[in-house]
Amino acid sequence: MNIRSLTRGDGVVIGAAVLLFIASFLDSFSGNGSGIPNAWDNLGLVMSMYVGGIAGAALIVVARGLPQPRKVIGLELGQIGVVLAVFSAWTAFWTIIDPLGPFDDIYRGLGASDVNAGTGLVLGLIATLALAGAAIATPLVPALKAPLAGAPQPPAPQPYGGQPQGGYGYPGAQQPFGGQPGQPGQPLGGQPQPGQPQPAAQAAQPAGDFSPFWFAVPVPRPLYPEDGSSTPIAELAPGTWYLAVEQRGQNLIAQTQDGRRGVLQDSSGIQRG
Repeated sequence: MNIRSLTRGDGVVIGAAVLLFIASFLDSFSGNGSGIPNAWDNLGLVMSMYVGGIAGAALIVVARGLPQPRKVIGLELGQIGVVLAVFSAWTAFWTIIDPLGPFDDIYRGLGASDVNAGTGLVLGLIATLALAGAAIATPLVPALKAPLAGAPQPPAPQPYGGQPQGGYGYPGAQQPFGGQPGQPGQPLGGQPQPGQPQPAAQAAQPAGDFSPFWFAVPVPRPLYPEDGSSTPIAELAPGTWYLAVEQRGQNLIAQTQDGRRGVLQDSSGIQRG
């Protein structure tokens, strides 16, 4: 799970889930009666409003961190999480309007007069509304789609003659292809070894004057197969550097850390290394 793929909207979802968990331990009702329970004394309320909302938040966050979407009964985990978040807010809204429902007369008969929604219900309603709002608005609002943790800055240039630090995955790292991408006149496959046929080395040279470069995406974006299929082969996550090896019109051909190549159709806002 890539934590750097989380967005600001996911941060709001996580915060709302924590607030909802705290609210479940506070009084559900307020009044002058004794023994007023919290949500954990009411199985239907705690499972539908509190546990349902927390489970929805967990599914949304887990789905965001997975490299590829996972489906259950034909729905993606994130979609199920949004449904649970909305259902939690729906339950909280109607519960706070009529806290006791058909049990109002019973509580009043026990001496609990003027029973109203307690701190747990009020705080729970606020948390579920924030949770559902963030779950729905994150894909639509650019401010919420921004990465929760910004993409790392490229490392400082090495002094002349210095050795690059680290491994594959960011600019300045030792390249598995045999050389630094983007050097003038050098093919993507690196310097040809003695005895290596020249045509093989030149075959790896990108068309035109394109030079390979490292880049990072601002938000998670799918990587599609080069054969034009509509099913993504991977998802590029913010905070990770990928190698652009070719440009085809407005699209980039990108390569992941495990060597998979695909088409990045949306290259807007990318950070070049």
